[in-house]
Amino acid sequence: MTHGNGGDLLAQILIDNGVDTAFGIVSVHNLPLVEAIAARLRFVPVRHEAAAVNAADGYARARGGLGVAITSTGTGAGNAAGSLVEALTAGSRVLHVTGQIDSPYLGQGRGVIHETRDQLGMLTAVSKHAATISSVAEAGDVLRRAVREAVSLPCGPSSVEWPIDLQYARHDVVARGPEVPAPVPPPDEDALARADQLIASARRPVIWAGGGAVDARDEVRELAERLHAPVFTSNSGRGTLPEDHPLVVGNFATVAEDLLAEADLLISIGTHFRSNETKHYHLALPARHIQIDVDPAALGRVHPATVGIAGEAAAVLRRLRGGSGDPEWRARAVATRSAVRSRLREAIGPYGEICDAMRAGLPRESVIARDVTIPSSQWGNRLLDIFDPRTNLFPVGGGIGQGLATGIGAALSGRDAPTLVMAGDGGLAVHLGELGTLAQEKPWLVLVVFNDGGYGVLRNMQDHHGGSRAGVDLYTPDFSRLAQSLDLPYQLVSRPSLFPEALEKAVAQHGPAVIEVDVTALDPAPRPFVPPVPVPRED
Repeated sequence: MTHGNGGDLLAQILIDNGVDTAFGIVSVHNLPLVEAIAARLRFVPVRHEAAAVNAADGYARARGGLGVAITSTGTGAGNAAGSLVEALTAGSRVLHVTGQIDSPYLGQGRGVIHETRDQLGMLTAVSKHAATISSVAEAGDVLRRAVREAVSLPCGPSSVEWPIDLQYARHDVVARGPEVPAPVPPPDEDALARADQLIASARRPVIWAGGGAVDARDEVRELAERLHAPVFTSNSGRGTLPEDHPLVVGNFATVAEDLLAEADLLISIGTHFRSNETKHYHLALPARHIQIDVDPAALGRVHPATVGIAGEAAAVLRRLRGGSGDPEWRARAVATRSAVRSRLREAIGPYGEICDAMRAGLPRESVIARDVTIPSSQWGNRLLDIFDPRTNLFPVGGGIGQGLATGIGAALSGRDAPTLVMAGDGGLAVHLGELGTLAQEKPWLVLVVFNDGGYGVLRNMQDHHGGSRAGVDLYTPDFSRLAQSLDLPYQLVSRPSLFPEALEKAVAQHGPAVIEVDVTALDPAPRPFVPPVPVPRED
């Protein structure tokens, strides 16, 4: 046992749990935490608290472990809230530690600097778990429980607020092993038996793999190949089977309705059938449905489950042994896989060449982080192959502007491969300051900015639905001069044929680099992308 302040205690707990990097912004209300982490680990000073959580989220998803964000109290914690919503939606393993005013003044409303009303209530609303450290004696237990909650299925962010006087106090610091996730109850035997009967009688089953399937890759592959079953994925489930596998139809369910109509059984694994992936819940799905989810509340919530099985995906799938499948159904999967990709290629026109160049110019293990922008939404989330789910980063909750910070976190997670970030000029502007973080930390990251002078997704939506343009056209900076001011290598691409060489040069930097794609100089896509969001029309 050694002794130190609260920062020393936090640093030891992070080391115990395999964390080597934390992200945050220093403040008078977290100074002991930042100083101790910087002394024993890597502290990355981002430019906005929301980016701290996004970076911790990206680090966690790419590494498969715990990500850590440090913020200040009041406004600082409030700034982090939106990104905590994203981590909660994605089920990401994030520990968020935020300061708090001196414990004797809590709840008095006397106007202490950085004070806010009911900070814990705010954190509870946007976190899986939230707690306050109320004494030195309980600090270690509160922090370790928060880690345990974050890494236990279903995972999600844990927030801890820590009064500054208790951070400076003397703590006992003891090295311990990593926190063990809470055990998941075994699946129900009767449900397993009924599921096996359904599988045995099915001739044309399909699998839908969501984010809850990514830790059951071998089991999903075995089931799909045994049943000759087409594999659809949600955006979160991409890479559960490498997307060059012939059975992977992928994130194309909304345009493969013929195949779904022919199927006689749906096996869904850890997916919540999100609105944008089911035509706002109007996508026709097979009536016979085996749903597997670690969260019992998810069973039958969106699409009725003939058999619902609560449990960890890998453990459940290892118990399902029925069925042998029909080889002719496999051929149907392969044909559909080819057809949906061909149709999307026709729709995106010149961007197909850029998509191909991205995939060819990156190792299979490269993280591809995609912000909300037309290239991501139209083809990056579908056509740009993902081979490993830990390389598949995107904002599950749909919030714009989170891509760069998420990519920075992933790039600093220990992978020996370049990270690619796809962003639009509008989304990048939300956290433009993180270009400073990129320049300072120098991760191996290529930022590709698709510049169309505003919010292209919403511009297309307004045009498509006959509305007037409002709020979508933006003044954007000169990215070449901006990159130069930060000593970031920069290239401009005005034709798809120039992109492969630009990417090759950027990757060769083994550090940060910026590629700007001038969207206005490219031929427009034959079919403009319009987000699948319902807009009521007057009769």
